[in-house]
Amino acid sequence: MTDVTVLGLGSMGAALAGAFVDAGLRTTVWNRTPEKAAPLVARGAERAADVAGAVAASPLVVACLTTYAATREALEPAAGALAGRTLVTLNSGTPAAARDLAAWAAGHGARFLDGAVKNVPSAVGAPDTLLYYSGDRAVFDEHEKTLRVLGGDTVHLGEEPDLAALYESAVGGILLPALLGFLQGAALVTARGLEARTLVPYSVKWLEMIGSVLPELAREIDSGDYGEPASAIGLFHASLDEERALGDEARVDVSWQAPMHDLIERAVAQGRGDQSISALIELLRAA
Repeated sequence: MTDVTVLGLGSMGAALAGAFVDAGLRTTVWNRTPEKAAPLVARGAERAADVAGAVAASPLVVACLTTYAATREALEPAAGALAGRTLVTLNSGTPAAARDLAAWAAGHGARFLDGAVKNVPSAVGAPDTLLYYSGDRAVFDEHEKTLRVLGGDTVHLGEEPDLAALYESAVGGILLPALLGFLQGAALVTARGLEARTLVPYSVKWLEMIGSVLPELAREIDSGDYGEPASAIGLFHASLDEERALGDEARVDVSWQAPMHDLIERAVAQGRGDQSISALIELLRAA
């Protein structure tokens, strides 16, 4: 393992730096607000006075800022110190933004890996915490042992520098609809005077069921064969009026579902009612 610098000490960045410190690595930290470094310094981290000093302190630089643009903006004053170092970005953004930052880093002589932490800050360092990376495989192999400190389920997706951003966007799209679905359910049960916590075990079971059917949906998508559905689009279409009526009955705003309902209605209008729900991807591709 190697010395490491962490740029950005929000809740996730602080968790990353803390994991490196706990692993016994010489860890340098930097944040625009220096006071955020104090708890980490108390645990053994070293605080850099400026971003250039932070970059110069370690051969491995992990940036955990908000976006690729924010990462580049923070690193601009330290561009001259990047040569010969490895820059790992763990932030949000589009694949195009990841490619742009990879090219910028290469232009300053840095090697580049992009990545994503697929869990909450408190899970950083756990054996089952997933992080995936993309970029030069040789660079990943060189630093894998150090990066694995952040989570035991550490994966290299491929050589293209934007693959982590691509998968982060693809997987991340599941989050908000799932959370809104839970919040709608909580609104329904709390409107009856029941506690939201009573919904949790059944919601977890439902999410596990959804997880169990994803391989079959993926198989249908990859083959383009939607003709033998376990769940047909027409089944979902038949329940739309009841879903809208439930919102009126419980005085819960279900308007966030309108675009999904529209997608199903358009699929039925195209004659896809007997096809698998996975066939909706054909409408998404045409959008």
